[in-house]
Amino acid sequence: MKNFRTGLFILFLLSSFMAPIASAQESKDSVKLIQFSGIVISESDLNPLPYTTIFDKTAGRGVMADYYGYFSLVTQPNDTLYFSFYGYKTSTFIVPDTLTDNLYSILHTMYKDTINLPEFTVYPWPSKEEFARAFVEMNPTDDAIKRAQRELSGESLAFVAARVKTDASLAHSYAENQMYTQIYTRGQMPGNNILNPYAWSKLISDWKQGKLKRQ
Repeated sequence: MKNFRTGLFILFLLSSFMAPIASAQESKDSVKLIQFSGIVISESDLNPLPYTTIFDKTAGRGVMADYYGYFSLVTQPNDTLYFSFYGYKTSTFIVPDTLTDNLYSILHTMYKDTINLPEFTVYPWPSKEEFARAFVEMNPTDDAIKRAQRELSGESLAFVAARVKTDASLAHSYAENQMYTQIYTRGQMPGNNILNPYAWSKLISDWKQGKLKRQ
């Protein structure tokens, strides 16, 4: 009789432990999971938006779309999804609770986030005093075109080129030019500007115009 009572007590304990487990298992089996997938596109040109972020706020997890805007994740009915892409407005989508199938696909459209800023004028002078001094000292004859022509003149470019350090590419170009000169004058005397009438004419012209004076 004592053993019978002990067995009954153990059976009661086991049934009390197994009831919550079975209930939890039934609740877990009753949860409906949906394979939610789709493509994210832009509303302006209908092009896919690659690497869009899709975040399931209800479940606390998310995925990222691929290069073609395709995504896929497991959701539940009534889950709230956030779609985020740089330059576009963040949009939401709630998974319907009336689905009869566990597969659901959509074509999600996102809209550009355009912000019109007020007009802003940038001045090259930090203060009114700087502007007044620049206005008084302004040289109207020295405009941007003349400054560009002066900086791009042969004398300015030669002055800058004389102070540029020779690198590997310049050395290679110089060696190639020397080789081409040797090929061009092979079998004859190399060219010499001492006997070049054009060079002499330019030298005399520069001398008359005062270009050979020491600056």
